[in-house]
This record gives sequence, C-alpha cells and structure tokens, in this order.
Amino acid sequence: MSEILKTLNTLPSAEEFFKLLDVPYEITKVNVVRLHIMKRMGQYLASEDFEGLSEAEVRERCRTTLARAYEDFQKSDPLQERVFKVLKEAAEPKTQAPPAMVPFNDLLK
Repeated sequence: MSEILKTLNTLPSAEEFFKLLDVPYEITKVNVVRLHIMKRMGQYLASEDFEGLSEAEVRERCRTTLARAYEDFQKSDPLQERVFKVLKEAAEPKTQAPPAMVPFNDLLK
C-alpha cells in the first residue's frame, strides 16, 4: 500500500484530507456534508487501480477523487446523491403486500 493511502487511513477528520491533498474547500459546506463527501470519495477510490503507480500518481488520483466527491455536493445535495443505504432505500418505491385473504368458509367455523 502506498504511503499516501496509509496516511489517509489514519486521518481523523475530513478537513485533514482536504489539507493533505491540497483540495480547496468551504468549511461551511464540509460541516454539512462531510460524511457524504468522504463516503463518495471512498466509492471513487474503490474503483481505482493503484498497482504500479508512483507515489505522486497515487496522491494525484486521491486528490482528484476528493475534489470530484466535493464537487458532487457543490452541485447537488445528499438527498439527490444518495450515497448512504438509508437514503437509497428511502427512494425505492414501496411495494405493498396484498391483504391476507381468508376464505369465507373458514370464518364460519
């Protein structure tokens, strides 16, 4: 694992990610959607292949994924982006089970 990925793994706050990767941000925006941004960054990083890349290339990819995740929430909001399971499930149409049928003859017994 690259050193930058190891370092990112130990950071205690979203602001530290932004500072380490030198991504500009507005603290007021991060305060509202920090978990969503970090979750989205994780989703983007999961699709990356870092095998054989230099430390500088890994760092730049991490920087790009954080900037991309941050930008997602500049243009949109958590309800539209739905990065968390609870928000995804809230958007799914609810299927209602048909009412239980009891044969009329069973009611007379």
